[in-house]
Amino acid sequence: MTDHTNTSTPVVVAVDGPAGSGKSSVSKAAAARLHWAYLDTGAAYRALSWYVLQRQLDPTDSSAVVDSLPDFDYRIGTDPASYQVFVGDRDVTEPIRTPEVTAAVSAIARVPEVRSFLTELFRDIIRRTDRDGIVVEGRDITTVVCPDAPVRILLTADEAVRMARRAAELADHSAAHVGEALRRRDAADARVVDFMNAADGVTTVDSTDLDFDQTVDAVIQVVQKAAHV
Repeated sequence: MTDHTNTSTPVVVAVDGPAGSGKSSVSKAAAARLHWAYLDTGAAYRALSWYVLQRQLDPTDSSAVVDSLPDFDYRIGTDPASYQVFVGDRDVTEPIRTPEVTAAVSAIARVPEVRSFLTELFRDIIRRTDRDGIVVEGRDITTVVCPDAPVRILLTADEAVRMARRAAELADHSAAHVGEALRRRDAADARVVDFMNAADGVTTVDSTDLDFDQTVDAVIQVVQKAAHV
């Protein structure tokens, strides 16, 4: 867990992108190679969803979700080599990846008060990083969470490629099931943020024709050019 405060301002790399674009794995690998911190913002939405379900609340009841925020004690590590997610004293690193939590995330993430609450939490984690830089990935990082970051990247790929990659990760699900789930996730999240089009000043990295290592290389090249590291 990150407990130290950096005395200088860390270089922030903001990474957006649709489901299946490789945001998490590529961002984590890039952070490791740069010896920087890594923040998975999606884990916070999943952890809150887990918390809401644990309290037997209806994830579609926005008032109940908002009322639960003051008691949501969330912590996440920022070491790309190994990190854990906690709600209170409970390690929820694995539980937040269950299908039940996944099904609840989109409804909870659409609540404006939730997004504002978690955005401030993310910014606090970023400020407190003990490394020279931090790679922050999620759905609205380049436009809402870190709009002034010196490095902002939209990581994307053709839909068919994203589906194939996600299906490879979820070997126990059919390609049709994975594709439909990916489309639903993109459609639900698109109601809240535009993660398919690069905002002004955001560099697009299209990994359609790149393998994993080439994609990481491309992201690091953008970082080195923009942040002069």
